[in-house]
Amino acid sequence: MVRHLPALSIAMSAALLLAQPAAAETVTIGIGTQDTTTNTVTTGVVIRQLKLLEKYLPTSGKYANIKFEFEWQNFTSGPPVTNGMMANKLQFGAMGDYPLVVNGFTFESNPESKSRLIAVAAHGMSGSGNGIVVHKDSPYYELADLKGKLVSVPFGSAAHGMVLKAMQDRGYPVDYFQLVSQSPEVGSTNLQEKKIDAHADFVPFAELLPFRGFARKIFDGVETNLPTWHGVVVRTDFAEKYPEVVVAYMKAIIAANQWLRADPKRAAEKIQEWTGISKEVVYIFLGPSGNMTTDPTIKPALIDAAATDVKVLQNLGRMKEFDPKKWVDDSYIRKAYGEMKLDYDAELASTANYEVSGEDKFCRKPITEPRKAGEVWVDDVGILPFASAMCTLGAYADYKAKGRKINVAYVFDTTRGIKLFADQAFFAVGGGDIAPFLLKKDAEAYAAKTSGKVMGFDDAVKAAISGGKT
Repeated sequence: MVRHLPALSIAMSAALLLAQPAAAETVTIGIGTQDTTTNTVTTGVVIRQLKLLEKYLPTSGKYANIKFEFEWQNFTSGPPVTNGMMANKLQFGAMGDYPLVVNGFTFESNPESKSRLIAVAAHGMSGSGNGIVVHKDSPYYELADLKGKLVSVPFGSAAHGMVLKAMQDRGYPVDYFQLVSQSPEVGSTNLQEKKIDAHADFVPFAELLPFRGFARKIFDGVETNLPTWHGVVVRTDFAEKYPEVVVAYMKAIIAANQWLRADPKRAAEKIQEWTGISKEVVYIFLGPSGNMTTDPTIKPALIDAAATDVKVLQNLGRMKEFDPKKWVDDSYIRKAYGEMKLDYDAELASTANYEVSGEDKFCRKPITEPRKAGEVWVDDVGILPFASAMCTLGAYADYKAKGRKINVAYVFDTTRGIKLFADQAFFAVGGGDIAPFLLKKDAEAYAAKTSGKVMGFDDAVKAAISGGKT
């Protein structure tokens, strides 16, 4: 016997089925980051750890039934990020200037998708960030000293580009160094074990290795007179399908920068916890008056620098025609600024960083010239600002005499304005003045003009106690 359900019951069952929400679609977002590359932390590890992207993701309209899953993939350099993007395993990637240019050029021949530069992570308009280090016991003090020597660098990296540019600027032949490719980890170990004469690397290694006590920096990217920077690229097929997600990522970057600047000491400590990079090294780049400026706007000067990068690579036969200006798409970052009620064009026009400021409590005067100032990181007290190198070293000596533990002291290069670890600097001392320098030759030239003497850190501290007298 066949039993029939009442029509009302059938109708109710159908209505209930129709009322069930549609099954959520899962969209996986692959983001290639470089956690230990300090320039990129506000486009990667900070966003990941603070869950900032989740905060800004769209949830209405066509996104109501989409569930996003993130695949954060960490790399030690840029080229593998491009490989992941080409394979469509990554939709976003963060990397340095030369790898970015290669990324854009590589995607030009990809029929499925192009890549577009959508934001900057951090920049050094003076070129600071990349550098070359030697062992602390090395007899080499400048680039010319390395002729015929074994120099390693991660090939394809921003630091590799710096080395190539420096060689071309000086007219050095391609075999001026014995140049070999080594990752930051391998190069660092080989330098420590004196298996190589020098190692060139990107942020933060040219500062990290001297901070660890076995290396000395002899060349900084500022000597190339070309801005260096890191940025974010996206696959255009993903961006065109999910533009609101791209805007959400831009908002997360802006929020990460705001978090960093709100409390740079705490941010440096958290970034050390997340990446293993020493907080004192993070701070030299991203703290007040740091050697890098976190600013996501895409400045024309950086794109001009990218065009110079292209020429360097073309001169070596490593790239054909590529126009960086056509590769830029600032629509997403502009939209993010607008929706967060921020002025994109004002920030675009500015190259200002946030600077060392406040009252010098040792010399008892306000800090009026940040790039002639200094800071001392006193354990259990904080990072204290001082008005000059003299005051900084004097305060350092005072805290030491009182038995306080000091993590590190910072000063600024007199010629180039870049932030230095005080114990790594050379000082021209005389005439009641103390002038710090990265390079020994610069300190010697300055001392010759002022009838001063060149000193290391310990002697400079003693000079500060005596008022800059030699």
